[in-house]
Amino acid sequence: MKHIISLNELPLNHYAEVKNINCNGIDRRRFLDLGIIQGTKLKPILKSPSGDPVAYEIRRTIIAIRSEDAKKIHVVEV
Repeated sequence: MKHIISLNELPLNHYAEVKNINCNGIDRRRFLDLGIIQGTKLKPILKSPSGDPVAYEIRRTIIAIRSEDAKKIHVVEV
């Protein structure tokens, strides 16, 4: 059984599936609006030169997410 990690811990070019989002309010609404819901598959594809934010491929779209926000998204590598 694979263990759950925070999205910011996922290595580049590895696929993962969202298990839960650990926040409420505006942050949670923003993730849901971006299509980041339980069961969504995503992949980190590019880090900025400073390492933050990271660009993720989510539903055939590229979205940059700050490390601070990625810590709120829990995933399991697939």
